[in-house]
Amino acid sequence: MDGLLLQSGTATPTGTANATANASAAGPVTTLPETISGALGLSGTFGDIVGGLIGAFLIANIMLGMTALAGPWAKRKITAAFTDRIAVNRIGPFGLLIIVADAVRLLSKELIVPDGVDRPAWDLAPIILPFSALLGFAVIPLGSGLQLADPETGIVFAFAAASIASLSLVMAGYASNNKYSLLGALRSIAQNLAYEIPLVVTAASVIIFAGTLQTSEIVAAQTETLVSIAGVSIPGWYAFVNPFAFVLFVLANLAEIGRNPFDIPEAPTEIVAGYQTEYSSVYFVLFYLGEFIHIFLGGALIAVLFLGGPAGPVLPGFVWMVIKMWAFFLFTQWARSAVPRVRIDQLIEIGWKGMLVLSFANLVLTAVIVGVIA
Repeated sequence: MDGLLLQSGTATPTGTANATANASAAGPVTTLPETISGALGLSGTFGDIVGGLIGAFLIANIMLGMTALAGPWAKRKITAAFTDRIAVNRIGPFGLLIIVADAVRLLSKELIVPDGVDRPAWDLAPIILPFSALLGFAVIPLGSGLQLADPETGIVFAFAAASIASLSLVMAGYASNNKYSLLGALRSIAQNLAYEIPLVVTAASVIIFAGTLQTSEIVAAQTETLVSIAGVSIPGWYAFVNPFAFVLFVLANLAEIGRNPFDIPEAPTEIVAGYQTEYSSVYFVLFYLGEFIHIFLGGALIAVLFLGGPAGPVLPGFVWMVIKMWAFFLFTQWARSAVPRVRIDQLIEIGWKGMLVLSFANLVLTAVIVGVIA
């Protein structure tokens, strides 16, 4: 039964409440800026600013490094493996230097500005997309002490930051003065409206279990043992407690990041490249970068809400968090290679008539079960 936690084979109906109480009793989490400012011997507002800037620089570079590996290299190798082809293997060991080659090639290209574009909006759109994803990582616990901030409304902040990406796509489509770009922007609006609501509603069912919006406490609430069989303990991750919500969230996340079968806003066979048709050089790189950072942010949200965050045996928490994010990235690449794209009318129908109804049904059922147990 959803929400029923078992400790060593014994039912504990108040397990969720106990987990939340234990998380609160553990005290406030020491954030990365606090650790940095303490190590530098700084205090007060100046110490907070310095620690925050250095911490943000470190987290941003970790994510940019992962994205640099995922985009030019891992994406090609994984897709080639799925489709029985040979990927990059000539430039450097295992083709890894394709990352440098692609960076030089794309950044050295001329930035072509079409006639009639709305220049301020056209320039800002590719900057906002990666920024919104990086902003979401401010509240994601990446491991012991690797969290920039831990506000009481952390999960709301993460969703709000990620949703800024929609503004970027709309700006790009409108400002490009191109009908294909505009169609891509309109499709992105329709898609985000249809799938962002199920995404947030499904996350709300997890918040009912955890009893908090704070990301560190949502992770801590999953430290309870769900069941112990023959000495093997299965953790109380919400993916095990409520697998239906887990599947809903993963599918809605695919739509949010625009991966098959939901890559409608940039469908190349129909609208060239959608909202990014008129972009080249460094602006194209920024769009590409933002897309992959959003994939990792989606994986991080799945890990925090359903997979215990950085929790895992033997290995450090940061390593487990990276593994979980890369596992979601691998899943998105499988979907890209194996799942056909749906039509725009099918996309909207699945979102409004399917995902929305199922997400609210899951929310109501979760509330009833937790209410009865508590």
